[in-house]
Amino acid sequence: MTPRTADRWCPALAPALLLRHDPVRGADLLVLPERVVVLQGHGGAVVGLCDGTRTVSGIVGELAERFPGAPVAATVPAFLDSLRQEGWLK
Repeated sequence: MTPRTADRWCPALAPALLLRHDPVRGADLLVLPERVVVLQGHGGAVVGLCDGTRTVSGIVGELAERFPGAPVAATVPAFLDSLRQEGWLK
């Protein structure tokens, strides 16, 4: 993902997907038709910010405030891009 794309794209979950927390597993889940994806680490926090109003740069900035010292600028754009390639983000 280029910096220019990160400034324009406002990711949101694809219409058929839901983000849910599973208290039994203690994990965030992406619920797809006939499939569930368990999000690792802070994946749920990242996806939770994908509401279609924030740019990728905005998401990175918010996560950098929540998790000081974490390499969000290096990892979050690639994570979001991989979710978009799966068709899970629009």
